[in-house]
Amino acid sequence: MNIEQVIPILKAQKDFFTSGESRDLGSRREALKKLKTMIVENEHMIIDALNEDLRKAPFESYASEIGLVLKEIDHHLKHLNKWTKTRRASTPLVLFPSKSYVRREAYGLVLIMAPWNYPFGLLLTPLVGAIAAGNCIVLKPANYANATASLLEHLIRETFPQEYISIFTGGREINSVLLAQRYDYIFFTGGLTLGKIIAESAAKHFTPVTLELGGKSPCIVDKDANLKKAARRIVWGKFLNLGQTCIAPDHLYVQRSIKNELVGLIEKEIKRQFGNDPRQSPDLSRMINENAYDRVCAYMENGNILIGGKKNKADKYISPTLIDGVEDSMPIMQEEIFGPILPVIEFDMVDDVIKKVSKKEKPLALYYFTKSKKKAKHLMFNVNSGSVCINDVVIQFANSHIPFGGVGNSGKGSYHGKHNIDTFSRERSVVVTPTKFDIPVKFAPYKEKLSILKKVF
Repeated sequence: MNIEQVIPILKAQKDFFTSGESRDLGSRREALKKLKTMIVENEHMIIDALNEDLRKAPFESYASEIGLVLKEIDHHLKHLNKWTKTRRASTPLVLFPSKSYVRREAYGLVLIMAPWNYPFGLLLTPLVGAIAAGNCIVLKPANYANATASLLEHLIRETFPQEYISIFTGGREINSVLLAQRYDYIFFTGGLTLGKIIAESAAKHFTPVTLELGGKSPCIVDKDANLKKAARRIVWGKFLNLGQTCIAPDHLYVQRSIKNELVGLIEKEIKRQFGNDPRQSPDLSRMINENAYDRVCAYMENGNILIGGKKNKADKYISPTLIDGVEDSMPIMQEEIFGPILPVIEFDMVDDVIKKVSKKEKPLALYYFTKSKKKAKHLMFNVNSGSVCINDVVIQFANSHIPFGGVGNSGKGSYHGKHNIDTFSRERSVVVTPTKFDIPVKFAPYKEKLSILKKVF
């Protein structure tokens, strides 16, 4: 699609929204069903595209992307009537005989921009909410995940009329053109740098935004934790998608007395999940491109390698790696790693970790392994983050019943389930007053009416 077509298509989408068809509840249901059929009928092609881009295993592609989108669609279809129903609100006596209501209203034309690390799921999950809320949608898939972007471009255009849902692929040039246009809502998932550009672009038109960013999500393992379970779950969550996950544990705080034991268990768990030579494992993804590979490899120059450290540029492969001896001033502790390297930092008292983490930017996720409910509550009370998992990692993203989102530098706004509808629509206040009669006290002249007003207020 040519860049020159952007403005005419967006105009057609605004006209389509004005027609009311996207807001019709029956049309929304049909669109969600079409989206589900599109995914189910093309599942193998989607899996192949994800494998081409990131060498994702079919199981991982389904578990972390395809299956989650299908579940989100089903969840919306089940609850759509309830979530979008106009509800009666209380009306104070002073407004008698009026009645009050709250309606869910779609924003209008929505722009959704997705990242390359989960190029299918992070584009289509917000799309589900935008459709269910009644909007018209502009989709911009990630350029680096070219195979998935090309497939989605084909499937979306084949499934939906472009005046309803349009999709544009390409790099910075198309991003600039799209962001120069005016939308009623922008939903962006990606890095902080581009997130700031999105926010600045939206601010020019006072456009509301959701920013799903990232950051350095800490994982803390206390001495009272179940270390075998901790090792198993950390290895799974950290090396899922080869660490290219915004909520992956970014660095690991370990109570000093159990550090060696935990590191040994993690090493065993890496071999259990990926074999003696992880490069040969069919279940370990690859870095998205050479630039990402080079950036992550540079972190190996920080600290001391405890486990792993192997790499192959031609294969964009980096082995699951643990590093200790890192300092806060090093790049590995200043930047989001977004790869299969896990720095290990020792601590004596968990309050020391709380003080350290609290001084940094608020993370997208916080992970704590402990058997103590009291300690867990203490940590959550003193450390702010987008989400928290106690004795597990990453799984919060898969729960459609809770909001997913960041805070501060890790993001703004949330989605999933009902929160998806809430993000892509707004509550509109409606007050209906009958015309049969008026209450004279509210009209001028006000002489000697104040005492009456005070009684009904």
